[in-house]
Amino acid sequence: MAAGDKPLRVSVVLPAFNEEANIEQSIAEVTAVAERLFSDHEVIVVDDGSTDRTAALVREVAAGDSRVRLLGHGGNRGYGEALRSGFLASRLDFVFFTDADLQFDVNEIEPFLEYAGTVDVVAGYRLNRQDTRARRAMAYGWNLLVRVLFYVPVRDIDCAFKLFDRRVIDAIDIQSVGAMVNTELMVKLGRRGASVVEIGVHHRPRPAGEARGANPRVIATAFKEVMRMRSQLASLDGREL
Repeated sequence: MAAGDKPLRVSVVLPAFNEEANIEQSIAEVTAVAERLFSDHEVIVVDDGSTDRTAALVREVAAGDSRVRLLGHGGNRGYGEALRSGFLASRLDFVFFTDADLQFDVNEIEPFLEYAGTVDVVAGYRLNRQDTRARRAMAYGWNLLVRVLFYVPVRDIDCAFKLFDRRVIDAIDIQSVGAMVNTELMVKLGRRGASVVEIGVHHRPRPAGEARGANPRVIATAFKEVMRMRSQLASLDGREL
């Protein structure tokens, strides 16, 4: 185990939508790292209404490993709902989430663990982001927007590589259903005075499947949630988050 060999009981949440080409390898990579670094772990795959074999493949893996669990949404509810479901189902002392698209090397969680139990959130930020030029441009615009509208305590708000102390996850009522979820989480935690450390993580090209960030429905939902959350956060204090 890392982090001075202290016990690390970690719930890993993997949101997934139509990731049949990546999901088995994603679970395998997470499991290998968890067995090496954690004293106890669970892998919670949240299938957000996939229309391919994602759920079936997760069931096959789970049949041979009781530490792997599948949570299935009846339809495509959105990224925020997937994270919320995974967080609510998690049972261990720390909660780590990343995406199932293999764009991160889960081994890079090791330096994060040095801060487990001493800070509330360890947030990754992408080094040399490996997305299309159009996707990077949209991400830049989104980050600029949320920085103008909110206080965001991290440099790469949507980086899907974050480790939380269980206490801070339990204290936040997540309401975003879509891409606004990372902003909501970090803004609310910032308002509560949560301690945050940032660590750079390498970003890999997606090996298969399609990213959904440029989907018009996803974009429309995100902007609706921005405006709703802006007025909501303006009326709340730290005790109400």
